[in-house]
Order: sequence, then structure tokens, then C-alpha cells
Amino acid sequence: MDDAATADGARTETGLIPQPRGTRPGEGAFLLGPDTALDAGPGTEATAAWLRGTVGAATGLPLPPRTTGDRTGEDRTTGDGATGDGPDAGTIRLRIDEETADALGPEGYRLTADSSGVTLLGGGAAGAFWGAQTLRQLLGADAYRRAPLHPGQRWSVPAVRIEDAPRFAWRGMMLDVARHFLPKDGVLRYIDLLAAHKLNVLHFHLTDDQGWRIEIRRHPRLTEAGAWRERTKLGHRASPLWDDRPHGGYYTQDDIREIVAYAAARHITVVPEIDIPGHSQAAIAAYPELGNADVIDTETLRPWDTWGVNPNILAPSDTTLRFYEGVLEEVLDLFPSQFVHIGGDECPKDQWRASPAAQARIKELGLADEDELQSWIIRHFDSWLGDRGRRLIGWDEILEGGLAPGAAVSSWRGYAGGIAAAQAGHDVVMCPEQQVYLDHRQDGGADEPVPIGYVRTLEDVYRFEPVPPQLTPDEAARVLGTQANVWTEVMDNQQRLDYQVFPRLAAFAEVAWSQLPPPEDRDHAGFTRRMDAHYHRLDALGVDYRPPGGPLPWQRRPGLLGRPIEGSPPNV
Repeated sequence: MDDAATADGARTETGLIPQPRGTRPGEGAFLLGPDTALDAGPGTEATAAWLRGTVGAATGLPLPPRTTGDRTGEDRTTGDGATGDGPDAGTIRLRIDEETADALGPEGYRLTADSSGVTLLGGGAAGAFWGAQTLRQLLGADAYRRAPLHPGQRWSVPAVRIEDAPRFAWRGMMLDVARHFLPKDGVLRYIDLLAAHKLNVLHFHLTDDQGWRIEIRRHPRLTEAGAWRERTKLGHRASPLWDDRPHGGYYTQDDIREIVAYAAARHITVVPEIDIPGHSQAAIAAYPELGNADVIDTETLRPWDTWGVNPNILAPSDTTLRFYEGVLEEVLDLFPSQFVHIGGDECPKDQWRASPAAQARIKELGLADEDELQSWIIRHFDSWLGDRGRRLIGWDEILEGGLAPGAAVSSWRGYAGGIAAAQAGHDVVMCPEQQVYLDHRQDGGADEPVPIGYVRTLEDVYRFEPVPPQLTPDEAARVLGTQANVWTEVMDNQQRLDYQVFPRLAAFAEVAWSQLPPPEDRDHAGFTRRMDAHYHRLDALGVDYRPPGGPLPWQRRPGLLGRPIEGSPPNV
């Protein structure tokens, strides 16, 4: 339960999401005013700048800097973090604190507010930033606006002591910008939304059959020819309707640098995904020699205009390996993340079975079959990335045919892949489609826009448990964390994206961050009460979420066929 909310009915509207590890309400509140100062200790300067740019903009308060020295030891001995009536009165103090780091880790924090000020102790720079996100929530929904609503508005933080730290190190969302391109400003906006929910990984799905979204300078046709498709299927692939407008776009390398830097300032890691060897028609359309030209006419391929599992996959040739090594060299220059995602999912091998060149490669390498051929490609890039100090991660199909020892697995086809990977000693990110694919419909009603896959409600997501009970403690430690996946086949603009993602991402964020009981014992009613406050924050941020009562008239998409049969294969 949210102790700060339930202990004082007048403060239930400040319910925090995700739920902190420990909350102890106090008496009174800290009132902010024009003279409220921001005292940022070493390592917290970026958080102070963020507070001035967000909370400062919303409140109209300047939050001028003030340096008073390090008194965190005194704060700990008092037990309440109060700064008293001395020179720190009326101050928001930010510190990196060794004791907090020892107790809660680098992403943990302790926040203490009383009538004299706020003291925020972070275990590291990330902890200070996550604590600042909590401070913003405590200020109320209007703190999420970009300018003050009312001149002279009073701002206060309720007296409270919070101790908090995340359950998982990997708390992510995968954003598919290949099916429908999201302009750069939209990506930056989503980074802010992730940060507001204490999520720290953006898995950036940059390439697929329908479009290539990242500039690769040594291979310019990837964006010249691969970033645009002539038309787009409207709704499910069985729909007879088409949008006959060309669709496309891509991020320049400078756009990528900006996105990565913007995310890093918010303690979010951007993990790029470059699909190999399936989901590659856009790349083959740009460079036909990458495809199985001894089986199909690769010269006539164009970026795909519909959805589903595409039969056109990369040829297992040296040309393909060298080409993608060149692509990845540029990717590594742009993304400092430890992990690089190479896809590996939904790779039908019919063309390899029919290809004399592919069969000769299998024989040359002494492989048993086409699954081992895919494994050989994955192992090649695992070694290539490892030689450069990076780690490969891929969808759970990369387990088929054998997996390189250092590779990690994104378990999407349920829990089975993650269980098998963890039991075999591989690190795992749990993202099963049955629980956390946010393109799936949120309700069984007829008004849901382009209903896809399973019904997964806000409560369903809240009861998701990332760690399977079958794992031993040592195996469970292999679960790096979890992420929600957002595939955009039927999300053709920002409003549709918001509708599918929210409010379920708020529930997911609590699953990823908070120390929750088993799914059947979770306090969904309490979460729902806290969401009453959180909807106002989303309103202030301009998020076009699905209302609890169902879609609004402009959120519906009548006449667009989905795949609404419960239990049916969910992929569009």
C-alpha cells in the first residue's frame, strides 16, 4: 500500500507510481517560494539542471543555486533529514551519499521533506535523478506542465520520508519505429515518459521488413531506398484496406547522437536493434545481393507494405557478414550501450532449404541443418561484438541450434525461452507477449481501435511477474529485468501509440521497479486509487491514454480490421 496516501486521506491524490519501497508520512509540508534554493552536491548537477528545466518551468520558480557544504552525516543522525532553521532552510538539497549507496545501490535514494526543506540522498547519480522524479510527483500534477497555470500559485511537498530502490536493473520499453516511423521529437518525448516512470532502457527497434530507420554512411541506399515504402496496409494483414500514401523516414547519425545523449542525461540506456537474419526485406530491397538471389528475384523487392512473418531473409554469405559488420561498426560508434540487439526472431528458412548456396554453406561448415546455420550467424556476431567489448542480445529464437555463451536472450514467446536460457547460464530480459505486448488490445469491447491479439487489461499488466517460479535462486539472478514491447503495425501516429502504451506502462513500471508481492496478492485496488492521481499527471503531460471507461470517440478506428479472437496468434 502507499503509506503516505493511506495514512492521511487528504494526501491520497499524491499516490506515487511506481510504489516506493518504504514511505513514512510526517506532519505538515514544505512550501516552495521564489527564494527556494537548489543545493546540488558533486555528481548531482545534471539532476539539478533537470529540476530547473521541468519543475522550475512548471512552477515559475527560479530555484537558484546555493552551496552549503555536505551535512548528510547530520541528516542521518537526526533520523528525519531535517535541515533545521540554519542556512539550509528553504532549500532542496541533492547529494550522492555513500551510506545510501551501500544500503540501496546506485539507483536507490532517500528523500526527506519537512517544513524546512527537502533532502534527497542518492546512492549514485541515477539514484538522485529517480528521487527527483519522486519529488516532482509529490508536487502534484501541475508540476508536469511546461508553464505555470496561475500566477502566485502555492507549491508544497508533503512531509514524508521515502526510502526506495529498484527491483530490476533492466526496466525497459521496446519501441518499434520500423513499422511506423516516429519522428525524433516523438522519440525524445517518449524518453521523458520513460524517465517519469523510472524506466531506464529504451530498446530501439530500428530495422525491419517495412523500413530501415538509421543512417549508415557507408551504405547510403539503406535509407535512400530502404526507409520508404510505397503504401501501407491499414489494420490487420487480412484487411482489404490500404493507405496509398508513401510512408517512411529515418534518423540521421546526428539525430541518433542527440537521442542517445538526451536519454543518458535521464539515466536511460538506448539499446539498438538491427535485425539479422530475418525481418530484413528493407535491407535486401536496398542491396539485393544481401538476399538469396539463387532462389528469388531480389532485384524486384521493395520495403514490405504489409505485416506478418516475411519469407525474404538474408543470404548466409560472406558478403552479408561483411556488410553487417560495417553496419554494426557505425552502430557501435553511435550507441555506447553494453548490449546490441540483433533480432534473430521469426526467420523462416524455406529459402535456405531451396538455396544451393545456403546448402553448400551448411555442408562447408559441417552443420546439421538450417537452424544450426542461423546459430552460426548469431555466434559470428556474438564473437564480433565480444571482441569489441559489447554483448549480443536477441529474441529467444537465437536459442535454436545452440547459443553462444556470452549472449543474452529477450524472452518473448512466453516464459519458456527465458527459463531455458537462464537454466543454461544466459542472462535474460523477460518480455512475454502474453503479458507485456502493449500492441495487444486492452479490452474485449467492440470499440477498441484495431484490436490485436489477447485482451490484456491494466490489471493484467499489474499482475505480471517477470521471474518464473521454476527458476532456482541462482537461475533467477540471471533475469536482468523486464521490458514492455510496443510493436507499431497498427499505431500510425503518436495518439495511437499513446493509447496503446498508456496507462498500462504505469502498471508495468511498478512491476519493474517495486518490490511487489506475488501476483495474486498484489493490491490492485490500491494501485487503482494511486492511478487516480497519476491520470492527472498524464493529462498534464499531454498523453492520449486509454481512459478507464473505454476509448473516446476520436480514439476509435471503426472499419479497420483487427485480430480480435482471444487466444489467436497475436502477430499482425
